[in-house]
Amino acid sequence: MDPMPSKISQKRKPWIETPLVESATLSKAAGCRVFLKLDALQPSGSFKSRGIGNFILTHLSDPSNQGKEVHFYISSGGNAGLAAVIAARDLGCPCTVVVPVTTKPLMIEKLKDDGAADVIQHGASWSEADSYLRERFINTNTSVSNDTNGSRITNVYVPPFDHPYVWDGHATLIPELVTQLPPREKSEEGDNRFPADVIVCSVGGGGLFNGIIQGLDEYLSKHPMKSSDGAKPLHVLAVETQGADSLAYSLKKGTLASLSTITSIASTLGAVQVAPLAFENARSPPDGVNVTSVVASDAEAVRGVVTFADKMRMLVEPACGVSVDVAMGPRLKEAVGDLGPNSRVVVIVCGGSSISPEMVAEYRQRLDDGWDGQ
Repeated sequence: MDPMPSKISQKRKPWIETPLVESATLSKAAGCRVFLKLDALQPSGSFKSRGIGNFILTHLSDPSNQGKEVHFYISSGGNAGLAAVIAARDLGCPCTVVVPVTTKPLMIEKLKDDGAADVIQHGASWSEADSYLRERFINTNTSVSNDTNGSRITNVYVPPFDHPYVWDGHATLIPELVTQLPPREKSEEGDNRFPADVIVCSVGGGGLFNGIIQGLDEYLSKHPMKSSDGAKPLHVLAVETQGADSLAYSLKKGTLASLSTITSIASTLGAVQVAPLAFENARSPPDGVNVTSVVASDAEAVRGVVTFADKMRMLVEPACGVSVDVAMGPRLKEAVGDLGPNSRVVVIVCGGSSISPEMVAEYRQRLDDGWDGQ
């Protein structure tokens, strides 16, 4: 009997419940209560551990995969690949990552150091790397092959952001927030409102955004609002940077559309087209949720990186820093409007591992020199 099922069942899920902290510094700047959901503390250094980890765990837990040797393959700008490598490693499986040639050497070394079976560089963008991976390893007769010991090996494609298992993993953020946020003051008739007024999240391919919307929909369906509550919709700010704003571009076009290329410094937001469900969730969110697309500059993104390093002593990528900066600046109230000192804003600190102290110092210098992100 193959030992894989029992081996998997004995292992815990490859992501953790991350802390939520209220930041006095960011709250003062924003004029409301700002809470930071620190998913930069996930095993891979980013929120990707939730979605990618759940995909791999769910796949391996499927009874139909008993007796199979599985090799996972993922295309990535870095963070999704790192999450896949760490989750697969912890669950006893190999994982190969295909990255664009633009991927920083820092990230490639991280992938190798954390146990990638192989790291292949191909193509100028994530989409080109993804096409190569599918053609070379998934869509050919190598999808089921033999290793040197004669065992059957199944090659499994891991979607970086566009899959229900990935969204299920990211949706776990919402019940964590419900238990971690201070409860609302209850009226005599009760208060079923979600314990935050605004959630700010970065959008690349849309996996995190889809998970948040899914989690909120599940919560609101179980906690319907009473007409006497007079509750306002919960706002979700879908934040992108100029040059990686594929969601905003599609919303402007009125249909799912692709950018011609990624030009933003926030390269890990670099999906030229968001997942179709992300477009639908932004255009038609569930009842009780209001989605606003926000596009910021690269300068604002790196300012968020520098601010977060200074105030929280943590390093995050520009793809994350942009949400920090939006939550601290005028864009928050421009998007939401009536926020007061007791309003609650949650920033998903999604993290990212393609960052170093030297890069933060470089960003600081560029900002000091007057760089405006152009």
